[in-house]
Amino acid sequence: MSIDQHIEELRAELRNAVDAVERREIEAELETALAARELIWTELEGLLSGEPPF
Repeated sequence: MSIDQHIEELRAELRNAVDAVERREIEAELETALAARELIWTELEGLLSGEPPF
């Protein structure tokens, strides 16, 4: 599963979550997944920039 698929799945779960505890858990996992995706994008930008890494 790609990170984008995982994020969309978490968003769907969040829309359907009724229990407050479950909502907080899903929100935390979603926040972590969004941060991971941002890190992946940043790393890819660095690889694709064509500039030396030093």
